[in-house]
Amino acid sequence: MLLGLIGKANVGKSTFFNAATDLDVRSGNYPFTTLAPNVGITYARIGCVCREFGIQDNPKSSLCIDGTRYIPVKLLDIAGLIPGASKGKGLGNRFLDDARQADALIHVVDAAGSTDAEGRPIVPGTGDPIYDIQFVEEELDQWLASILQRDWTSMVREMSNQSTKLEHVIATRLSGLSIKESEIASTIAELGLSQTRATNWSDNDILRFCMKLREKSKPIVIAANKADLHSAQHNIHKVKNVRENVVPCSSELELLLRHATKKKKIEYLPGDSHFRIKEAALLNEQQKKALDKTSSFLSKYGSTGIQEIINLTVFNLLKLIVVYPVEDELKLTDKRGNVLPDAHLLPAKSTPRDLAEKIHTDLGKGFLYAIDVRSKMRLGADYKLQNNDVIKIVSAASSGR
Repeated sequence: MLLGLIGKANVGKSTFFNAATDLDVRSGNYPFTTLAPNVGITYARIGCVCREFGIQDNPKSSLCIDGTRYIPVKLLDIAGLIPGASKGKGLGNRFLDDARQADALIHVVDAAGSTDAEGRPIVPGTGDPIYDIQFVEEELDQWLASILQRDWTSMVREMSNQSTKLEHVIATRLSGLSIKESEIASTIAELGLSQTRATNWSDNDILRFCMKLREKSKPIVIAANKADLHSAQHNIHKVKNVRENVVPCSSELELLLRHATKKKKIEYLPGDSHFRIKEAALLNEQQKKALDKTSSFLSKYGSTGIQEIINLTVFNLLKLIVVYPVEDELKLTDKRGNVLPDAHLLPAKSTPRDLAEKIHTDLGKGFLYAIDVRSKMRLGADYKLQNNDVIKIVSAASSGR
């Protein structure tokens, strides 16, 4: 699974990326700071099942901190987009080629309106984040449409000659874009395009199809960044009136909190609604002022928004569930004795066999059955896993766990 960070140039994507991954990639207040995509690991945050079972995880083998579990997710910071990208303007071709890999997109928007359409600094409050949202989505739609329109006539002719379903032909044409054939089929049906012969689809039909397909296959969360600036408040309300899944955030403040935590000035976990200044911490006036500003933001919004955005994308948009595999169903350990060492993110309706295959290909091939740790019941290959299931896989493969 891969989450893609998108947006126009100079909206704070690299700062968001650094805040979410604890990496230090190049960032700056000018367009096209990010040229090649940066890849890092961020984390979805949940309450760990260790509390339910009354056990202590091994701190060196799992990402569980006092009952809060962090599950790794790959994050891709993509070069900034400008109007005309689908026609190759700016770094458009590179942007769109990188964006195709993502399963979901986090659109970082300058909620303070402090940059123009091409990412150049302007007076805060004079930029329009709604326009920025629309043009980025339109560029994605136009890009998808251009891929299909290029060979549409020959593609549908070949489909007719081979008696192949349209959704299969389109899926083949869009291979590599992480788009499922089922998503294509449902999009055709929802738009009523199944009633129209593919040879009669107009360019507008293709564009409508691509717009709906993009919504299905590349769901988007709007990260209303720079929400700590005064000019952002009005814009955030405007954006929420026209879009769902909008989260006010401040990547700058999250980055500040993480740096302060590393320097042992404060106690803070990503996603917390508060932090605690350590008694022995020596802070200068600038640091105190920055932490006061951060505290006010947390009181207003409940968090910096970064962790909320990751969780919203993983659990609400992608609808993933968390499953814990163990080898010993009594001690909840792996073969080395580590307690609840792994937590896997899986699509809803995944089966124990899917879990086995994710752990190791051979484990999936040799799958016999699974055991639900809570009920001790044996589960077949067609059982639908539930969120927070703790599962033992029994396999003919020697690498079982």
